[in-house]
Amino acid sequence: MSKGSGWDQRLVVGAGGKGLVGHAGAVLLRKCADRTGLTSGLNKVLPRGKGPGWWDRGTVLVSLAVAIVLGATSMSDIAVLAHQGLVFGDRPSEPTVRRALAGLDETALKRIGKARAKVRAHVWALLARRPQGFPWLTVAGKLLSGWVVIDLDATLITAHSPKQGAAATFKKGFGFHPLGAWCANTAECLAMLLRPGSAGSNTVADHIRVLGEAIAQLPVAYRRKILIRVDGAGATHDLLEHIEAMNRLWRSVKFTVGWTITDADEIAIEQLPAEAWTDGLAQDGTAVDTAHVAELTGLNQRLENWNGRLRLLVRRTKPSARHAKNLTALEKRTGWRYAIVATNISRIAGVPGSHQPQWIDALHRSHAGVEDKVRTNKAMGLRNLPSKAWTVNRGWVLAANIAADITSWTRLLGLHDQDDLAHAEPATLRYRLLHLPAKLAAHARRRVLSIPETWPWADAFTLCWQRLTLLPLTT
Repeated sequence: MSKGSGWDQRLVVGAGGKGLVGHAGAVLLRKCADRTGLTSGLNKVLPRGKGPGWWDRGTVLVSLAVAIVLGATSMSDIAVLAHQGLVFGDRPSEPTVRRALAGLDETALKRIGKARAKVRAHVWALLARRPQGFPWLTVAGKLLSGWVVIDLDATLITAHSPKQGAAATFKKGFGFHPLGAWCANTAECLAMLLRPGSAGSNTVADHIRVLGEAIAQLPVAYRRKILIRVDGAGATHDLLEHIEAMNRLWRSVKFTVGWTITDADEIAIEQLPAEAWTDGLAQDGTAVDTAHVAELTGLNQRLENWNGRLRLLVRRTKPSARHAKNLTALEKRTGWRYAIVATNISRIAGVPGSHQPQWIDALHRSHAGVEDKVRTNKAMGLRNLPSKAWTVNRGWVLAANIAADITSWTRLLGLHDQDDLAHAEPATLRYRLLHLPAKLAAHARRRVLSIPETWPWADAFTLCWQRLTLLPLTT
């Protein structure tokens, strides 16, 4: 008999195991939510009912968020928590989850927002106490110490059946078009606005609302230096003027936005002398000769209609095959593909070289990382909205955002020095940590949850649990 064959001889499969816990990583997620004060904070701001079998609505939201991290894609998937019944006790039913989401009106959403902000302040204080401190962003080899970076981006969610608010999208699909804001420092989803599929990409009111809700999530001490990055949808007068108006003596707000190129922009690009172009920068700070950057500010007449603090920077790269059919006459003639970034950054205090066009270009290009965060959110609950009702789907989006918070906090507080887990994709995190089987036993008046000691990430699992257990409770 060859090696590896015959494994099933005398093997009997049954369903009578006792003391078994599936998806044991749920204990890490729930521990994080409880120790950071998220569960109790949500319970305090949501209305409570009376009578037997009543669930605290905050606990229902956290339970749903944990299920979403584990892979739930519908409200019925709350049943996955039955695998941890020996640890957590009973889990909410699908009707309970539906009622909890349906009951989240605007007043409740505002209360939840304040509760999340309070918990986030506690978490960020804990992050600042770590040996490596708060996770400040590094761009092109330069540390942006003290700066909180907010990325705004919209995404599309396909609806596979008629749902309230679903509509045709600009990409000829059908579904929803939510707009979100993410913190690049921590990978948290600070705010998200569910919108119909027909919502515009550059709707100013939506951008201002989401940005305001995102900043409200920041601890007060972290609102003094804010950098906002948006793609081309943000290049509107009203939004940029709104951001400029946020600057105060005690607060500095910078931005970079994409810029739709017009004929006037191309005329300005043609006027650039050859020596105006400099090599671009990679994200590690090294120069690259495959891309070049130049200052376009003094040559572009379009800036006459904007405030005097706006700068335009142009980047050129060799077009790829997929861009060939969309090139303009100028791009075909010169053999380069152009992209423009608008910014109010003249320089950033304490960051040498931050005034240089090539560094600002690298700063804006790192905004592309928000696509990874959008993809992560979709992998954790946002790929599909489960209900026909708008209110329930809006609540589901909130639960998915809470799931993103819990995941980020678990990584930052318990797995920050585990290289293969700290930034792992959702599927990888589930396989290596969250979907582990375990056995629960009672010993010396204690319950002992045991995972396989031969599992490659067993030490990381137990280390994460110990770190989360030692977190100081919020008051």
